[in-house]
Amino acid sequence: MQFSHVDTQCYQQFLNEFSQAYPDSLNILQVDQGRFHTGKELIVPENVFLLFQPPYCPELNPIERLWGYLKADLKWASFQTLDQLQAKVDQLLAELTPELIMSITGYSFILDALSALNTI
Repeated sequence: MQFSHVDTQCYQQFLNEFSQAYPDSLNILQVDQGRFHTGKELIVPENVFLLFQPPYCPELNPIERLWGYLKADLKWASFQTLDQLQAKVDQLLAELTPELIMSITGYSFILDALSALNTI
């Protein structure tokens, strides 16, 4: 699922589709305090829990590491059109494996917290 922009309506659609894709599990999403994550009209599905990170702390957000990894392949590339850039980003995303994502984003404090949840 891709969006040309992010707002509360787009984020709501993402949450709904994400929730439906993983209906039998509790899904924890670590998010920043962006307006679209905190909109009053946002309805968070029952099987989704939003874990808000402190304001202005991107270093705590695992997605920042993933973006850094992706940007490393893009920083010296030149694209003539946005479609070419989009194709390259799509290719890089398709090449990601769960193991690679875990190695990039697996902060020990997150893994420890998830381990603790598994014992409950």
